[in-house]
Amino acid sequence: MNITIIGMGKIGLPLAVSFAKKGNKVTGLDINLNTIEKINSGNEPFPGEENLGLYLKEVIDNNFLKATFDIESAIKSADVILVCVPLIIDSNSKADFSGIDLVVENIGKYMRKGVLISIETTLPVGTTRNRFAKSIETVSSLRVGQEFSMVFSPERVSSGRIFNDLRSYPKLVGGVTESCTQKGIDFYEAVLDFDKRKDLPKPNGVWALQNCETAEFTKIAETTYRDVNIGLANEFALYADSKDIDFIEVIQAANSQPYSHLHSPGISVGGHCIPVYPNFYIQDNKQSQIVRAARERNLSMPLLAIQRIKEKHPALADLSVGVFGISYRTGVKESAFSGALELLKILKSEGANVYGFDPLFNEEEILSMGFMHTQNYSKLDGIILNTAHEEFLMIDYNKMSSIKFIFDGRNALTKILKNKHNFSYLSF
Repeated sequence: MNITIIGMGKIGLPLAVSFAKKGNKVTGLDINLNTIEKINSGNEPFPGEENLGLYLKEVIDNNFLKATFDIESAIKSADVILVCVPLIIDSNSKADFSGIDLVVENIGKYMRKGVLISIETTLPVGTTRNRFAKSIETVSSLRVGQEFSMVFSPERVSSGRIFNDLRSYPKLVGGVTESCTQKGIDFYEAVLDFDKRKDLPKPNGVWALQNCETAEFTKIAETTYRDVNIGLANEFALYADSKDIDFIEVIQAANSQPYSHLHSPGISVGGHCIPVYPNFYIQDNKQSQIVRAARERNLSMPLLAIQRIKEKHPALADLSVGVFGISYRTGVKESAFSGALELLKILKSEGANVYGFDPLFNEEEILSMGFMHTQNYSKLDGIILNTAHEEFLMIDYNKMSSIKFIFDGRNALTKILKNKHNFSYLSF
């Protein structure tokens, strides 16, 4: 089977490698020539994905995977086409389809009759049928469900553990027609293996959903669930603070019974998923109240952190403040929508000198994002913990004689610093 995957990023490349390991001929299409060169030489283009380097070299050496810039040949040769191109949002948090629309139009232009197209990019509900299928029909003059098949099958994996997640979670498939759904099921059953799980209502594997809209909404729902519950945790944390209550103790106590699943509060919500996909729902459902409120609460947290600091230290101008953690979560070298970037913006507006620290980024990368950098923590007047990398938990902060405050944005330093510090220790 010839499979073409469009987008050799942190999702597309591991998928390509996984399918190639099953003996399929996989073509990876990308617009980044450096990425293409690295893949074809057997070198992973981005670090941090467990086993990717090992598996990539294996499938390249065995000629089961090649990367290319040539969209015409990649699409013409494909029996199955997967779209893993991100749908970005603009400055108003609205979906910007310009890039992915061009990809879809090129699929329609070059694809052959009988091809299966699977969209793995998270989309607003209705996009697969009403935008992409119609676009391909117009360009190709072929009919979906008759002369080509189209499904939506969302990626449900997390960076750093993709190969494990592919086996752990059911693969959801919803087609534009019933016959499309069946084609999608047949494909994914042929290229994926699944671990046994006793906690699911039916066996782990490829699950057929009613249609592509159901699959689209499932992906948005599971991501938005997390955003809403983080927003709830953040609101609870602010309330608990106003009552002088330890909210971490509340979480532990409440979650001791199986019907409570309180999330942890935090200074920011980052990444390509949680800060982005709820916006698709909000824009499509004008009656949304809960999701909208949660998104607004989560967006407000970096500013609230600075305001909390200013209650104790009103003048931040000319202070040297270190933002500890630029990546949006521990162990992943990715700064997309990281709260560190919003903290940088706010602190600069206050006149502070803002230093960035992250063990996953080198000095050049940190400087390119607008932070200052130093190897000497003693220069810092204050610290804001944005990401709880293990390296930051090993520091003896009490030896930093110049520190005036630490804002623990992840409640990760409580045990380390509680009642043992000579500076302001703040958190949500």
